[in-house]
This record gives sequence, C-alpha cells and structure tokens, in this order.
Amino acid sequence: MKKVFVLLLAALSLQTGLAQAQRPAIARDEAMEARIEKTLSKMTLDDKVGQMLQLNLDIMGRFDGSGQWQLNEEMLDTCLAKWKVGSILNAPATRAATVEQWQKWTRLIQKKSMDYMGIPDVYGLDHNHGVTYTQGGTLFPQPINLAASFNTDLARTMAEVTAYESRAANCPWVFNPTIDLGRDPRWPRIWESFGEDAVVNARMVEALVRGYQGDDPNHLGGYNVATSVKHYMGYGAPFSGKDRTPAYISPQLLREKYFEPFRAAAMAGALTMMVNSASINGVPVHASYEYLTQWLKKDLQWDGMLVTDWADINNLFTREHVAKDKKDAIRLAINAGIDMSMDPYSIDFCVLLKELVEEGKVSMERIDDAVRRILRLKYRLGLFEKPNTGGKGYEKFGSDEFAEKALRAAEETEVLLKNEGGVLPLKRGTRILLAGPNANQMRCLNGGWSYTWQGSKAEDMAEKYNTIYEALCNKFGRENVVLEQGVTYNENGQYWEENAPEIDKAVAAAGGVDVIVACIGENSYTETPGNLTDLWLSARQRQLVKELAATGKPVVLVLNEGRPRLIADIEPVAKAVVDILLPGNYGGDALANLLAGDANFSAKMPYTYPKEINSLINYDYKVSEQVSTMAGAYDYDAKVTQQWPFGYGLSYTTYEYGNLRVDKQSFAPGSVLTVTVDVKNTGQRAGKEAVLLYSSDLVASIVPDSRRLRAFQKVELQPGETKSVAFSLPADDLAFVGQDGKWVLEEGEFVLAVGGQTVKVNCTATKHWDTPNK
Repeated sequence: MKKVFVLLLAALSLQTGLAQAQRPAIARDEAMEARIEKTLSKMTLDDKVGQMLQLNLDIMGRFDGSGQWQLNEEMLDTCLAKWKVGSILNAPATRAATVEQWQKWTRLIQKKSMDYMGIPDVYGLDHNHGVTYTQGGTLFPQPINLAASFNTDLARTMAEVTAYESRAANCPWVFNPTIDLGRDPRWPRIWESFGEDAVVNARMVEALVRGYQGDDPNHLGGYNVATSVKHYMGYGAPFSGKDRTPAYISPQLLREKYFEPFRAAAMAGALTMMVNSASINGVPVHASYEYLTQWLKKDLQWDGMLVTDWADINNLFTREHVAKDKKDAIRLAINAGIDMSMDPYSIDFCVLLKELVEEGKVSMERIDDAVRRILRLKYRLGLFEKPNTGGKGYEKFGSDEFAEKALRAAEETEVLLKNEGGVLPLKRGTRILLAGPNANQMRCLNGGWSYTWQGSKAEDMAEKYNTIYEALCNKFGRENVVLEQGVTYNENGQYWEENAPEIDKAVAAAGGVDVIVACIGENSYTETPGNLTDLWLSARQRQLVKELAATGKPVVLVLNEGRPRLIADIEPVAKAVVDILLPGNYGGDALANLLAGDANFSAKMPYTYPKEINSLINYDYKVSEQVSTMAGAYDYDAKVTQQWPFGYGLSYTTYEYGNLRVDKQSFAPGSVLTVTVDVKNTGQRAGKEAVLLYSSDLVASIVPDSRRLRAFQKVELQPGETKSVAFSLPADDLAFVGQDGKWVLEEGEFVLAVGGQTVKVNCTATKHWDTPNK
C-alpha cells in the first residue's frame, strides 16, 4: 500500500510539473478560437497560402511626375483578389508618409481586403523609437538610450505613445522591439537593442510589450498595436561583427542569455516575433524546427505568429546553401515553424507553397496552424470588427504632451562619464566653441530608422527640432556660442565618409571662448550599410580633439554614436565626457538642459565601453578571463582594459549606499530572498539613481560568470534624503545552464552586491530542472 501511495504521489508530481511547463504564454480565449475555426473552415488552400505572404507596398504603386507616390489599384486588386495576400508592409521608398497618406492607402487596402476575402489586412511598419515612417509624429530616444536610463517606465511610455500615433496613421502592427543582446561593439545594430545584459533586455521588453499592446493580449484596444519582437534569436552576435552573418554561441550561453529576453517577451504576451536572418552554429534560424517550434511554440506554449525578416526564406538557398532552390527553402522554413513570409517583391511563395502542400511535402496541419496564428493576430487586434483607426479621438498625435515625454526621456538617457574639476555644469554667460561633425545635424541625434531606413536625406522632416548648436544657442544665447565644426560628414557618401577637414578654423575660433564642446561620433546607419572595418573613431575627428585641447581651453567631449567607438587617445585630454548615444529629436534640448545644470544626469552605461580592440569583453565575463594565477617564469596575465564599465555613470550629486541586508542568510531552491539597501543623496542637488543588484556564484560545476545583474530600480532622491530600496530575488534566478544543457541551482555560497556593498548568502541544496525552462 505504501509503495502504491508513493507511486501515486510521483505521478501527481509529474502531472503538476507538466501542467506548469505547459501553461500557455497567453491565456486561451475559447470564444475567439471558435471564431478562428469558423473562418478557417471557409478558406481554400489559395486563401490560406495567401494569408501567409507579406508584400512590400512599393510593388503596388509608383511615383508620379510630381514626385508623389500613388497606389496602383489594379496591382492592389491583383495582390488581394487573385493572390489573397494577408499582409503588406513598409513605406514607399522607405520614406515617412503623412498621416493623411497612410489613411488613404491603408483604408483602401482594408476595403479591398474585406471585399475580396472577408479577412482584414494587417499592415506592418518599422516604428522603432516612435513613428519612424509617419511624418509629424514623436520620435523618442533610441532603445540603447532607454536601456541607459534603467527605467522601465520610460520604455512603457515610449511604447504607449508610439502605439497611439501608429493607430492614428492606421497602422496596427509595429516591427519592434529589438532585444538582440548587444554584446559586440562591432555590430551595426547595437543601438537598436537594450545593451549587453539579458535582464535589462528582458525587463525592458516586458514594459514595451505592455505599453504597445496594453494589459490584455487577447483584446487590443484602438490605441494599441501588436508587437513584432525581433530578431529571434542570436542575431546580435555575428562572429565577424558584420550584419546578417553567422553566430557561434555555446548551448549554455544561448539558453541562459540570448533566449531569455525572448522568453520574457513571449510570457509577457508578445503577439508576433520576427526571426534572425542569419545562422547559429551553422543552422539558419529560419530553418530550425528546434528553435522556432520546440523552444518557442511548444516549450512556452506560445500561440503567437512568426514572421520572417526581409526575403529571408530566399536566403536559405541564395546565401546559406541549405536548400537547392526557393521551393526547397519554403519547405524548410514552413516546416520549421515560419508562419508568414516577408517576401517583399514576389508572389512565387504562394505558387510554390501550394505545390508543396499538394505534393505532401508540407502538411495541411502545418498550413492550418500557421493560418490560425495569423487569424488569431487579426482577431486580437479587433481588425475584423474595426479594420481602420485614426481621425477623431487621435488629436494627441504629434502633441506637446508627447514632445514633453520624449524630452524628459532624453534627459534621463544621456550619460555623464567624466567631469574633472567640476567643469560641468556650464555657467550662464560662458562663451562656447561648438565643434565636431555632430554639432549641427538632426540626423546624428536620431540615428537610423528615423523618417527613412538609414536616417539619411531626412533633414527636411526634422526642421522644427533643435540641433545641438540650436539648443545651446537657445540655452546660453546665440552671442555666446560659436559654431566652427572643423570636421563634417559627406552627406552624399557612405555614413562614415567625411569632407576635407578645416581643423585650423576651429582651432582659431578657440581663442575667443571659455570652453570647447566637441560633438563627435557617428552619422546615422542601420543594418548592413552600418558595417565597419575599424572600431576606432575616425582619425580626423580624433585629430580635431587633440588640436583643440592643445589650445589650453577645457574640452567637453560629447559622444553621439550608435556603438562605442574607440577614443582612448583623446579621452585623457578632455575635462568632461558626455555620451548622449542616439537621443532623438529632443536630444539636443536635453543636452543643453544637462550641460546648464537645469536637469541632472542619471543614466548609466548599458554596455561595456572598450578601450582597445583586443579588449572586447562584457561585464559578466567568465572569472578566468581576467586573472593572474601562475607564479614563476610564466605569469598567466589575461587582464583586459575598458574605457568605462557597464553600469557606470556620474551625476551632479553624489550617493551613498549602506546597510545592505538580506532576509535569509541561507536559502533553499524555490524560495525568495528580499534584498534591501539604503541609498542616500549626499549632494546638493535632487537626482535619480539607478540601483543595480548583482550576484556572483563563488564555486560552480562550470566556470562561473564574474557577476550577473539580477534586478534594478530607479529611485528619485532629494538632497539629504535616504530611501530603502528592496528587491525580491527568487532563488531560482541564481541557477545557470550546466554542461548537460539543463538548468541547475547548486548548493554553495553566493555574493550579492549593490553599490559597492556586499553580503554572502548560502544555498543549502542543489536543484536540477528536467524542463527546458525554469
């Protein structure tokens, strides 16, 4: 009897564990599912494969003699009536249109889609830091800036405003957020991510998903949009540093860090995800059943929809050589788990996929699963009941209210890295020389995905905003600001090309000023056009700074760049350094407020800023990567240098940490630790402080990370004020992926650290997980 009872308990325990593992990422809505099945039952195979295709708007129109893009109704009819296309994307020639244009085009698309199929189109745009492709809307700081704020409230606010303004333009689906870990400074899209840490990316994407979609992923409102979280997964880790090239990531690192933000996004209710264009360990992600179906759809019970990136099924045979032709590539991708193909210029996908089904190489079960996911997205968006949004009720589009939110976000995301001798803030009446190629151009402040794909040729759409020069003139008086850039960009060339320098003019202008503000960095870029061959900042810009510093006037470096460019030879000659990253349309105004002391710095570095090309490392490096452990003739010295560490940032005030405590000195797996620390503002100014909680595993069965960020909070403190900041830390968060590819929390000591304070805690037992996720 006792044996039977034990077996019964074991069976119940197994069932409980399976039930927990299979909890749907998004709660199932049975009424909606019934509607999906009813719609699906009426669809022919042609209807279904058409729904699985997404075309580029460009093929459905052309520019007329006056330069205006016109939608060709005959071509649109062909796409919708004959080919049953389920989704359209992009802006004509990747240039922002007006709200009125979007309303005209998308309403016509929806009318014809409903007339021909009874199924609405789902239109998608890259609205990445605001409404990228809609003129007159609000552009926020880029994601890397939001990461630097360590403030998830800012991320949610940006998403809410972007969703509102997208729906004002009748766009229900945005290809955002990007949560590829930015751990390699060579990668040209690091600024589209939330930096190098998995926890920062995870917490930010949770806030963004709720900001974009609202709190009920099954029923989005008229001010919400569906997200397309991208690029699942490992896209930001190309071995060569070049965009869309192979990544080689250990199974442990892939599961523990690169997958984690996407797991968090799915569990937060993200409705769609866009797939990594490249390969991981030799396997193109678009062809990986394991990554697309097993890890994401099955293990997480995620019922959302997977869309390819731009023409990426084609790349399975043209670039990756894992398929013999396009038809074979479609077979691989659809069977792996792709639901919608972004095949921008061709309807071949429909013809070839239908043939594959008729030949038995793609099952109807797989087709129906994909189409259910597409229909589910459209029902969740409410497009069947209300295919269009905008007009009355959207009066806040491009409003002062939204502009104020973007400005405050910019102020909280620019990082003070050096302030020698208190050169900042600058006093009123200070005479300023403004130099450098980034001093008087909106393109640099916004970065890529700003009105156009590359952010170039768009100055006309940002004329009402202030460059750094214009913002400093407004703040300090035009009579006190001299503009002599010395180095400028060639706007007719590649992003990195510069015009012939005029450094001597800038040096001459330094004679009549009190301080030099040198605005240096990069011009805008994204994706493959942003690849580089040299991480050093351009020689001309560095020479400009050196010659300006030689005048004896104090130099304030303003870094305006999408990734950390090496500046080790010029940082020592600067009295102050501010990294504004890519702060958006209000970044110049925010910088002026910060330099004048009208706002206080509170941002911290979202990635490790390297000092030399052979010292590219992340903050969570393995403990054996930076040690000197051997005595005698051979001293194993693997130390590397860094310009500024992850999480570093200064303020005009100072903070003191103390009384770090934890409610459990010993803990078991499954328990929750409460970690509390007191933070005091010991300066003379009010400020905000990002409080970061780290852990270190002292001994583990595989080489442990030096430390890991586990949680963060942003607190505001008045001068002299103290606040106790408490973190709830699940013990299971201290687990890692072991040699067998499974999660384990091992008994032993851990160190918890906050603001220079440390405390040891002890795990009393080891726990192994049999499930793929904790």
